Amino acid sequence: MSTHAKRERLLLADLLDGAGPGAPTLCEGWSTRDLAAHLVVRERRPDAAAGVLVKPLAARLARVQEEFAAKPYEELLQLFRTGPPRMSPFALKQVDEAANSFEFYVHAEDVRRARPEWTPRELDPVFADTLWSRIERGARIFGRRSPVGLVLRRPDGRTAVAHRGVPVVTVTGEPGELALFLSGRQESARVGLEGDKEAVAAAREAKLGV
Repeated sequence: MSTHAKRERLLLADLLDGAGPGAPTLCEGWSTRDLAAHLVVRERRPDAAAGVLVKPLAARLARVQEEFAAKPYEELLQLFRTGPPRMSPFALKQVDEAANSFEFYVHAEDVRRARPEWTPRELDPVFADTLWSRIERGARIFGRRSPVGLVLRRPDGRTAVAHRGVPVVTVTGEPGELALFLSGRQESARVGLEGDKEAVAAAREAKLGV
């Protein structure tokens, strides 16, 4: 049976292919070519990908990503479609599902929502719950830089605390929209925000995400 991660990988690859190498994305400063290079480096060059979290390695990551971005676009997409090397941790189904379902969903929306006309994607309930589980586990990591208290709430009332503090802003939306908000795509996420005016503005402008 196909996993969510495999499905999202193929969908994202198709979106990147359809958009072409020079299309904009929601990732500031990144074209679709840059995003494709990021995805490939993340899975195939762990020595460089660590630069996302380890600042001393950031320059190395930028250099390696530029090298991959210089490859033919079709080659990048093929590398991404075929998935990580056999010896990569991402090649394990459990790791792939845990690490990539959320990641690939967000990046697919980075491509979709950068277009002038887009419509929300309706997610099946099982996948929505998968995204919510990831939000519950990682909310405090994604929301650690929030300048205000941040509570995420599904329409059914379930909540996750992304940051403790006052004043508090409550962000309400479907799991897919909350995933985008928590990943730093606040302006593109279709959510409702409750709280005082200044706190809501601060939550919208906060540098959320890993």
